[in-house]
Parts: sequence; C-alpha cells; structure tokens
Amino acid sequence: MCSIDEVGGVEALTSALDTLAGEDLAPLFGPALLERLGPLLVAQNRIAAEVARTVRECEVSGAAEHDGLKTMGSWLRGHGHLSDAQAARVVRAGRALAHLPAMAQAFAAGQVTAEQAAVLGRVAEPEHLALAAEQGVDLAAVDAVLTEVAVTRPCADVAKAVRHYLDRLDADGLEPDPTEGRRLVIVKHADGSITGRFDLDAVGGERLQTALEAVVQAGRGAGDERTRSQQLADALVQLCDTALAAGRLPILRTVKPHVVLRIDLDDLADPHAGPGVADLGFGATISAARARWVACDAGITRIVLGPDGVPLDLGREHRVVNAHLRKAVEHRDGGCVFSGCGAPTSWCDVHHLLEWVNGGETSLENSALLCERHHTKVHHGFRVERQPDGRWRTWRPDGTQIRTGPGRTGPSLAAAA
Repeated sequence: MCSIDEVGGVEALTSALDTLAGEDLAPLFGPALLERLGPLLVAQNRIAAEVARTVRECEVSGAAEHDGLKTMGSWLRGHGHLSDAQAARVVRAGRALAHLPAMAQAFAAGQVTAEQAAVLGRVAEPEHLALAAEQGVDLAAVDAVLTEVAVTRPCADVAKAVRHYLDRLDADGLEPDPTEGRRLVIVKHADGSITGRFDLDAVGGERLQTALEAVVQAGRGAGDERTRSQQLADALVQLCDTALAAGRLPILRTVKPHVVLRIDLDDLADPHAGPGVADLGFGATISAARARWVACDAGITRIVLGPDGVPLDLGREHRVVNAHLRKAVEHRDGGCVFSGCGAPTSWCDVHHLLEWVNGGETSLENSALLCERHHTKVHHGFRVERQPDGRWRTWRPDGTQIRTGPGRTGPSLAAAA
C-alpha cells in the first residue's frame, strides 16, 4: 500500500506537469528552449528511476497478482502498454538497484538514463553475480567504473563497457551457438498484412543490416520522403522479390517458390470489381485492383471449373511477358522509368501501359519497366507515358507532371496525351 505522503508526492508531480504543459513555448527561441529542455531530461531520468524502484518493490511484494498477473513484466505490457523489450528493461533496471548502489544513486539524481540503467543491469543478473562471487570480483569497483562511463559517455559506450566486463568475467566459457537465440515471429492480421518481431545474434544482425542498407542506399533519390523505417521495409520486400525472381531459392515439391494469386477472370477484367475478390497463397485476400498490379509481370494459369467447382481443364502456363520481350524492354528502358527513380532492371516488373485484361497487347510498345514501389504508384493514380522522342514522362493523379532537376520540382500541368 502507498502512504499518504507517497500519494501526495505523485499528486504534486502531476500538478507540476500540468503547469509545464500549460506554458506557451511559442515566444521562446533556440537557447531558451534548450535551457528548458535540459532540466526536463534530468526530470525524465529521475521519474524513470522512481518507476524502476517502484516496479522492483511491486515484484518483491507480488503486487501483479492483485490484477491477476504473475509478473511485473506482464503487468507493464498489459497495464502500462509497454513493449516486451521496454518492460524487460524496466524490470532489469529495478532488480539491479540493490546490487549497484552507485548506479542507483546516479539514476535517482537524473544523471543516468533508463536505457543506460537497463544496460548496466545486466551486470546484476543472477548468473553474472554468481560468476563475480566465484572469482572474487569487487562488484563495488565495477559499479563505480561503469556508472562513471554512463554519466560521462553516450549509451553505446556503456553497452561496450558492459560487454567487455561480461566477456572478461566468462572468458573461458563456451561460445554460444548463435542460432539458439535467433527468433522470427510473424503475425497475420485480418486484412492480410503482417507484423512481427525478430531476434538475431550480432553476426546475423550484421548480415541483415548490410543487405538492407545496400538496397536502401542504391534506391535513394532526390525527393525521397519515406521515413527510415519505410525505407528499410521497402528494402526487405525488395530483397524477397529479388530472391524469388533469381530462381535460386530451394525448390519445394518440384515447383520454384513464387507468389500465388487466385482470381476469377471476370473479376480480373472488371474495373469495378470490389475488394476481397482475390486470394493469395498464404490466405490473404486482396482487391481486384491489387491483383491486376500483381498480374502485370506474372505467369497465368487457366483453370476451367465445372458447376460444382471442380477443375475440368488446366491450360498450360502462359508467361505474359516472355524472356525475349523482357530483355528488349530492359535494353530499351535501362531501369525504372518513373521520374526520379534509378532502380536497376533486376528490381523491376514489366508493366502493361494498357492493362492486358483490357485489351492491351503484350508488346514492347505497351510495356514499361517499373520498380515495385512505382509499379504500385501507377496502379494508384499515377501515370507513365513514353514520348515520341523516346523519353518517359510521369504524371501525378491530379494531372500535374513530375519534373526532376534543380528548380523543376514544382507542379506543372501537362497536356493530356
């Protein structure tokens, strides 16, 4: 139970925050704003220290059981809406307070951040405390040195210092199998989109970051307004697309891995077909518009069904854009033709300028190379067109032309061709 004084302290803090939130920051400029920010960061650290201390006391007293939960980690996730990682950091920092008094004092004074406290908390994990006791390590000295690093150096340096200490603490230990700690969890939502989380060892993480960064940097261009997270997500999709297109992934049941899409021909051809008419191989449902985008550069298999839905005749697979035509399109376009994009041919689909289901021919004249991102754009209102001089032009959904180069970024109406 909390004492009256403790409740009063929280109420006073809440009142102070209300006062801060009511201050008008508009009259302030650079130096004055920074002067205001500094004490707020210290206060944030001090509040985080109190959170960690309270969480530890809750853990010792079994307070989570009051809400029918077993651990404070689960309570923080459910009641505090913290992520798994953030909840674990708070719990770890709280547990470390009793074993690392120098860190606890600096944390309470606002000199150490919550993230730094969690990193330092690894020193106080049971297995590390046991090893330190066996070797006669002066934990107080370690606490003082690492706290000094936390107070004076960036968080990354704190992590390196802790890692160095732990490596020396268990210098003769077996090198862990990196695959044991790797995890990938994918959650599919009702609309077919997915979210997930993963854990990789240092080397595995380095490989992933190297591959993603290569795609991100190669695809950077002027005017790219995507956030860093969007760039990385697009890069991950592009890596998968490139791997599937290369045809070097393991063959499963005599068939190369490929994206499967099922849709009735009438829905594919009907420009007014609504959402939810096409099914993907892993169970997601997408709209006919999205299906037409996927079908632009895909193999088509005809399946004739009887009245009871049983297949009667399976036509041979027909490659909408065969290898010879694709080579010709690649030779002519040299990469994505969307204005301002320099994506290489290996990243591109062959897009039908006039959709195949609407009578468009599978020909060089009716084809354009578009990367995955811009292929999506032209199926959502943007338009690309090849001029008589061989140059490509791109228009926005509002009819303005996208121009590139210094001083040419503003909208300009283009005559409809």
